[in-house]
Amino acid sequence: MKKTPYGHFQKCEDIPIQFPPQHQDIHPGLQYVMKPEPISETASYLGSGKLKGKVALITGGDSGIGRAVAIAYAKEGADVVFAYLYEDYDASVTKSRVEQLGSRCLAIKGDLGQESFCQEVVRQTIQQFGKLDILINNAAEQFVAESILDISTEQLHRTFQSNIFSIFYVTKAALPYMTKGSAIINTASVVAYKGNKQLLDYSATKGAVVTFTRSLALQLADKGIRVNGVAPGPIWTPLIPSSFSAKDVMTFGNETELGRAGQPFELAPAYVFLGSNDSSFMTGEMLHVNGGQFVGG
Repeated sequence: MKKTPYGHFQKCEDIPIQFPPQHQDIHPGLQYVMKPEPISETASYLGSGKLKGKVALITGGDSGIGRAVAIAYAKEGADVVFAYLYEDYDASVTKSRVEQLGSRCLAIKGDLGQESFCQEVVRQTIQQFGKLDILINNAAEQFVAESILDISTEQLHRTFQSNIFSIFYVTKAALPYMTKGSAIINTASVVAYKGNKQLLDYSATKGAVVTFTRSLALQLADKGIRVNGVAPGPIWTPLIPSSFSAKDVMTFGNETELGRAGQPFELAPAYVFLGSNDSSFMTGEMLHVNGGQFVGG
């Protein structure tokens, strides 16, 4: 399989259907140790200036979907700020690739579950770039539990802090700097619609993301700020080997109609669409990129 210097597969036909058994004890996981690494970009996506002059803030931009979006946004001409938890090497790869593509990039390390850090991320964005046009709330965590009886109070709080409180905190901090034409994009999940018996608390937070998106869209419509979201299906990201057993990882995503997990690069164009003027008549909507798992909403 051919790769670019950054380890990204070049051909869509190289997308794996099954994965070697693997598990990471550290959470939410590291991309550079995955086998194979998630596909963050393809040579066929060239960009056409759809986001030229824009500044985008992406939470969880070091790896997975966030990295793919950061790269696609750079190809479209945007400058990128991203926040990450602890994954220094993954973050350095993302930053280097964005800069190689000719965009400016700021990577900020910290815990988005803390409101003070969310405020600091926005503060540094404005200090560095003077504006904020697109906010992408993407960071999330998930923990497998077979029963509600196995979910501790600490885990419940952590999942909600990471997955929905952070969105509220960052958005609240960012809004004073966003103007007519700005866009907010939230990452939900197919499990918000169909549920997942092993991811009860995670599914609940993603349902909250959907409702938050629709409610905020109504609140900001008269200001000309659009709020939409993407609801991915099973996507090969560091969350998977850090959440599931090595055995379960082997068949991850095979339940989709397309018979495989998605790759991060396959979601990035949805975020480009929602962040650009191409989606100027859309707000309060969810784009479903899930391999054929038909769900309402």
